[in-house]
Amino acid sequence: MKIIHLKTNRVVNPLGFDLGRPRFSYTVTDTKGQKQVAARYVVALDDEFQNVIFDSGSRKDINSLAFELPLELIPRCRYFWRVEVWADNGEHATSETAWFETAKLNEAWKGTWITPKFNKTIHPILKKSLLLKGPVASARVYVCGLGLYEIYINGLKAGNEFLTPNFNNYHKWLQYQTYDVTELLQTGQNEISVRLGNGLYKGRFGFDGHSSEIYGNTFALLYEMVVTYRDGSTEIIVSNDSWTAEQSQIISGNLYDGEIYDATFQASESYPVREVELGYDRLKARLSLPVVIKEKRKPLEVIHTPAGETVLDMGQNMVGWIEYRTNAPKGSIIRLQYGEVLQEGNFYRDNLRTAMAEHQFTADGRETIVRPYFTYYGFRYVKVEGWIGQLNSEDFTGCVLYSDLDDTGHFETDNSLINRLFQNAKWGQKGNFLDVPTDCPQRDERMGWTGDAQVFSGTACFNMDSYAFFNKYCYDLGSEQEERQGEVPVVVPAANIRVGGSSAWGDASVIIPWNVYLHYGDVTILQQQFESMKGWADYIIKKDTDSGGRRLWTVGFHFGDWLSLDSSNPDSPFGGTDKDFIASAYYCYSTNIVAKAAKVLGQEAEAAYYERISKEIKVAIQEEFFTITGRLAIDTQTAYAVALFMDLVPKDYIDKVVEALRKRLKADRNHLKTGFVGTPYLNHVLTNHGCNDLAYTLLLNDDYPSWLYAVKLGATTIWERWNSVLPDGTISGTGMNSLNHYAYGAIVEWMYRCMAGINPVEEAPGFQRVELVPQPDNRLKWVKATVETASGTYRSGWEIDKEGRLDFTFDIPFNASARIRLPHAHLKDLEINGVTWEFTDITGEQLEEEVLLELFSGSYSISYSPTKSYLRIFSTKTPLIELLHHNEAAPLIRTMMSEQVKVNPDDLGASIGNSSLRDLAAFYSLPTHILDQMDERLSQIK
Repeated sequence: MKIIHLKTNRVVNPLGFDLGRPRFSYTVTDTKGQKQVAARYVVALDDEFQNVIFDSGSRKDINSLAFELPLELIPRCRYFWRVEVWADNGEHATSETAWFETAKLNEAWKGTWITPKFNKTIHPILKKSLLLKGPVASARVYVCGLGLYEIYINGLKAGNEFLTPNFNNYHKWLQYQTYDVTELLQTGQNEISVRLGNGLYKGRFGFDGHSSEIYGNTFALLYEMVVTYRDGSTEIIVSNDSWTAEQSQIISGNLYDGEIYDATFQASESYPVREVELGYDRLKARLSLPVVIKEKRKPLEVIHTPAGETVLDMGQNMVGWIEYRTNAPKGSIIRLQYGEVLQEGNFYRDNLRTAMAEHQFTADGRETIVRPYFTYYGFRYVKVEGWIGQLNSEDFTGCVLYSDLDDTGHFETDNSLINRLFQNAKWGQKGNFLDVPTDCPQRDERMGWTGDAQVFSGTACFNMDSYAFFNKYCYDLGSEQEERQGEVPVVVPAANIRVGGSSAWGDASVIIPWNVYLHYGDVTILQQQFESMKGWADYIIKKDTDSGGRRLWTVGFHFGDWLSLDSSNPDSPFGGTDKDFIASAYYCYSTNIVAKAAKVLGQEAEAAYYERISKEIKVAIQEEFFTITGRLAIDTQTAYAVALFMDLVPKDYIDKVVEALRKRLKADRNHLKTGFVGTPYLNHVLTNHGCNDLAYTLLLNDDYPSWLYAVKLGATTIWERWNSVLPDGTISGTGMNSLNHYAYGAIVEWMYRCMAGINPVEEAPGFQRVELVPQPDNRLKWVKATVETASGTYRSGWEIDKEGRLDFTFDIPFNASARIRLPHAHLKDLEINGVTWEFTDITGEQLEEEVLLELFSGSYSISYSPTKSYLRIFSTKTPLIELLHHNEAAPLIRTMMSEQVKVNPDDLGASIGNSSLRDLAAFYSLPTHILDQMDERLSQIK
């Protein structure tokens, strides 16, 4: 029995975080026990646990998800903790030691804000010399630098994170960080230097791409270092007018354009600093996870383009920068330019709009490792100019930069294109989860669009432990609402954008906290965000009341089904689905979530109020958008998907609306027409309403528009548009065309939930209990998924063998349970871990089309012959596109069509749609006997 994943507020050993009341969590593995019968937490002020300050004792009511420590914390103190667990089979284990360390808490600041006395456009280095009287036992730095900062002590960088103090609503709060710098100090003389850069605080940033000084117009530093000597005495070094400033070798820089660094420049003058009145009221210990280099990559290839350029291909669209080693002669200028795609084999970056995305380095003749300090790039390709001598790819390293999130989800099938799609979505999360969930990481934008974050939040929580990341983002979101009467801006931090209040985008304030609660089972996220959630709901209610009180949302600006393909105006990005319908649907959906959150928090009156509002909205929607016979008045894929997903369809007419969706899809050649609103819901709706075949068809389509269209064109991340790149490899436009834009990656949540069948349930959040409902399809041979949840590791997989038997494998973690739904099964036919069901102690229930099983912690292998065939049997009724993608069927089809109708089916392209040979028989005058012969030959393919 082993206790692992010890976290405080879902962070491993957090240093200097704002923890509120700290919450401990853990998971248990390597045990034959199934349930926890007791647990015990012990907290001490030393790692030997000699000075214990809290002991819960062995208690039955402790769960592993979020134990709130009932202690008043003191500033600048490290607390050590461990947990013991007892299992139902008598096993017992004690964890290793974890810790957390508090920041300043309510302790007054002794340092003052300082800024250099020179031109505010010059990038400064602020310096301080100090003499330490003896050996140091420990030292901590508490610091905030504006815009961005890096600390060096005796020439060595403090910490491993970058782009501090991170990106947030600086108008309302400023994060300070804590560093353990004990190992950097020495007895005697020490030198502190702090580099400052622009960032979004005062540099070029904003939706128009040209704004600057959005939050402030001067560089500033607040610094406090507490040194504890081995003799027990302390000394505090603070920022004040005794510091000096000099000009940095960073000549210019910002997030969009990059950096210019001149190593030949040597500051010849030292300048004084002055105090600046920024106050202390906004200061808050960090919530942001550190932004760190999570992995490193070597270039896949060095390309010499037709235009004579030297370009590094990293093999992956990534975010961060290139680090390289050089000993170029003094005065040599090396310039790197970053881009996402090649055009006609040449370097290209026009889709970055006005962002220069460069790094320029002037060498001083010494060997050095070069990287940027206060910027980052989204790129796959890097053009190198000014390199002296032979360029060796080993001298270059791609540094992948994102928030320090734990990878928790893995998904794999026998289809390599789907596997690449999954990886593309995960790389989109890596690239855009850089403190803020940005829409894109490369062009002159890089902003925390709420709509994108909302639709992807479920996928994000499956892929990575996103609790702390979203906790900070939601805190920022709530801070933006405070002066907007509940309105949610379309981006957070709002920067210079005043636009807000759009449905689906503003609903991030409700949907993200609820998803986080569902995945991690920690009610604190709802407690923190409940006023924000209510604020958004009340904002809509007021809009509704002011416009007539019909319980419909028909006023204000809305993005609609952004970038869908069903608009009557091909130049409009707003989509073809009625925006009033989408807004009203979210109005209903979000008020219902607020009601559920209120129930969780024990606020029954508010739960009843918002539940009543939600029900009234649903009635109004049905009266406005459905006919008396149950027909939905809006005939788009998104309208059907939203109506069904958000439970808006009159109960007696659900089947009718599902059938209408089928017809709509058939008219659309069973291809996607949805945008940012409809896409996340469509496949869920299809699978959950008996159309799993269509859901798989949408997933497996590989022509435009589809997910795999991009994969087949070499995409390594998710694109902003379904056709960001055209079939000939040319980019479809430059005005708004990111090749790393994760919203459509929301399909991965369906892959986890429906293909693999792993579903958290609201009644037992944090995966204490799940619904395991895998949905096999005969176009795949196998699927397997792993999710390291807050409750432990779940595994779910299925395989269709050559005889058509279904084989399922499930792992359910310690102290968790699952209700499993097996499709087209009979209880008496089940083999569970090699034994027929009757000879197990597993509870089962036979339904008409499926079997329900109640399973507890353990590993299970279940096999049976399904009542419906899962073998893939080809015929002339099979969609032609499927036959042409099969290695054995394709040659038969091509030969037959070239002989019978003188047509190469590959030339038909998108016009084939999902038509079969039988569908096309009349058009091409195919004789019935030829089709019958083809059926016989196709049926022999396995």
